[in-house]
Amino acid sequence: MTHEALLSRLLERHGTTYAEEAGITLDDKPAPLFQLLVLSHLLSANISADLGVRAATAMRKTYRTADAMAEADDDARHAVLSEARFLRKRKTAELLGRTARVVVDDYDGDLRRLRDRAYGDHDGVAALVREMPGIGEVGADIFCREVQAVWPSLRPCSDPRMADAARDLGLPHTARGLADATGSDDLSVVGAALIRSSLAGDTEELRAG
Repeated sequence: MTHEALLSRLLERHGTTYAEEAGITLDDKPAPLFQLLVLSHLLSANISADLGVRAATAMRKTYRTADAMAEADDDARHAVLSEARFLRKRKTAELLGRTARVVVDDYDGDLRRLRDRAYGDHDGVAALVREMPGIGEVGADIFCREVQAVWPSLRPCSDPRMADAARDLGLPHTARGLADATGSDDLSVVGAALIRSSLAGDTEELRAG
């Protein structure tokens, strides 16, 4: 099967970003960028992606901005996570509050300031995201993978999980190789599709045609 045909099958089955699934209308504006950061935090918590998306959706509906989340107390955030049946509710509620406070205090509630502080460089953005409370390397990878849709300076953006999934499918596994194969430097959708395929365990089925 050609790379073009395989990518078409992959995107037909899994071509939805996690931001889209969580109801985030991603744009280069403070509110959706913060919502993506929260989603990235929750998806990196070593739980199921479905649970992370569900919790992020609930948090987005309650706290649309960093200011709103920072002003809430731990009990209020805990209640939202409990309603979403999220695990590790107490610790996560506290970490999300601290993250919101960092975004407000260090970036005036606007993560575009974080991008500018990193001069739009992928490694610099990832390093600053990793400084957020509770967001490690996986969370930073998720944020960068999805935010490249609205931050062109990060493109083409890949990460180790994307590369492993692409390699398993027999696709180019570097960022530039994937961009050439897809015909676009924006790898946000194909990146999400690769991760979803890996989690679904349907690599062989996709390759079989």
